[in-house]
Amino acid sequence: MNSIIDIIVFTLLIKVVILFPFSLMAQKNSIKIVKIQPQIDDTKARFGDDYRGLLKELRSLYKREKYSEFKNLLPLIAQIPILIVVFRLVRDTELDIVISSELIGILSAISAFIMCFVQNRLNPLVREQGFFSQWGTAILLTMFSAYLAYASPVGVGIYWIFSNTGAIGVAFICNAIYNPKKYIDYDKRTKKKVKKKEDKELKKKYRLREKEDTRMFFSVQKELVFYSERSGFYKYFKSYIEYILENTDIVVHYVTSDYDDQVFDIKHARFKAYYCGPSSLITLLMKMDAEVVIMTMPDLEKYQYKRSLVKKDIEYIYVDHGFGSVNLMLRKRALDHFDTVFCYGPSYNKEIREMEQLYKTKEKKLVDVNFGLFDTMIKEYKSSKNKKKTVLIAPSWQKDNILETCIDEIMEQLINCGYNIIIRPHPEFIKRFEARTKALIEKYGSMMQTDFSDNKPVLNSDILITDWSTISMEFSFVTKKPCIFINTPMKISNEEYEKISIKPIDLELRSKIGIELELDELSKINSVINELSKKSYKIAITKIMKESLYMKKSAGAKYIIKQIYNKREVKNEKN
Repeated sequence: MNSIIDIIVFTLLIKVVILFPFSLMAQKNSIKIVKIQPQIDDTKARFGDDYRGLLKELRSLYKREKYSEFKNLLPLIAQIPILIVVFRLVRDTELDIVISSELIGILSAISAFIMCFVQNRLNPLVREQGFFSQWGTAILLTMFSAYLAYASPVGVGIYWIFSNTGAIGVAFICNAIYNPKKYIDYDKRTKKKVKKKEDKELKKKYRLREKEDTRMFFSVQKELVFYSERSGFYKYFKSYIEYILENTDIVVHYVTSDYDDQVFDIKHARFKAYYCGPSSLITLLMKMDAEVVIMTMPDLEKYQYKRSLVKKDIEYIYVDHGFGSVNLMLRKRALDHFDTVFCYGPSYNKEIREMEQLYKTKEKKLVDVNFGLFDTMIKEYKSSKNKKKTVLIAPSWQKDNILETCIDEIMEQLINCGYNIIIRPHPEFIKRFEARTKALIEKYGSMMQTDFSDNKPVLNSDILITDWSTISMEFSFVTKKPCIFINTPMKISNEEYEKISIKPIDLELRSKIGIELELDELSKINSVINELSKKSYKIAITKIMKESLYMKKSAGAKYIIKQIYNKREVKNEKN
């Protein structure tokens, strides 16, 4: 290559013959990943801290959609050997014109910057990046191009200039062939970006509150700490906390990861509430300095949330936030690092002891307690009045739950059934799938109920429609009324649940407190409702409750008090 014309022709041939097919492949691949981004967001939300499960599910999604992360790198990878060849071809040749290295460097930098500018607006994958990522890459590539052209033979610099210029043309051609606007709803994505920006501003406000509350938390001595993941979970601790406040001098410290948690409205001299978001909670738990810590969050020590590093003798107590199988509904070995578990019925004791034997783990203290939420709800139920016959739809949040598979088909059947209809998503569904929840609210309006501090929708309903949610136990045990179970894909958090001999109580009671329907039997819902309304389940459910539940009122609170007083005695003896 002895002339600029030779280099330009060579560059164009390389772009057209070798690099263009790779660029077109990367364009199509980039559109795929942006198009399935909502599914990726849903997958991340569903798996949370389960990184292994998340990676497995993402690989499965990529395979289904035929997306390859490697394809996006092909244009860049192909450039490397070509650049080496160009360098060797022009290294010992002299061009028929003289151009200064400084000018070549400047032109190379300009061409690179223009290429990045175009890519930021045309490339579907680059468009999704943030401001600093886009322009940070542009600056780095511009600087690299300037240095490469300046430090290399003039021919290499000329090749690089026209390579960058050619990439601009390739970007326009790729967009003409695979126009991202035909596949991606950019108006919707723009709104999502605006929402993210608003959330970011809100988080700044949260951080100020979090910083002050965390400072206050560590500025005082603590004996008892409850941790709640969100507002509405206070109901699972309520019976313990109220008994402790009424009968002891113990100060209750309550940490919540919900900025708007309703516990901040509780006014009691010995009840102290603090806000701590999920990220800062990692540090707070590692620095925990209480005597007893109680939480409904499983998987302690398995992921980012650890036991205290500064105080090794804290007693960690696990309180289930629903009545069901801890073997089936929690991840494998989710309770291994708790010292104590509050058991609501014999099935808890049997499952936990068998799991300990299976995995050869240390025995935990198992404390037989009543499920305080049932007591509260039963009191409320006795004083409630049902004005109109009501059907409550309250599914779980696992993949392919009612709201994701068949809510429209169910509503088509129920809309003229003469009952008041309430749709109550699971709190985790609302937390993790905000867009889906919003779409449901827009579609079903006032029928959607998202206030979980209010039990009236449960108490005032005549029939519950659910899939695998433990709300079925709450509903039937409190109201003595039946459920309709839709057999969506079964909720299995622990793939090894069948390794122990105990049949999950969720499966055991399913057909005893209601009727199961397959997904292809939804047309029968109205007739099943009529059938259930004519039959009394009161005697059967009362019998099931006596067999399945411990009726040990205040046992949990009394255990907590005893443990704290024992720790006080030990401290006093040491002093």
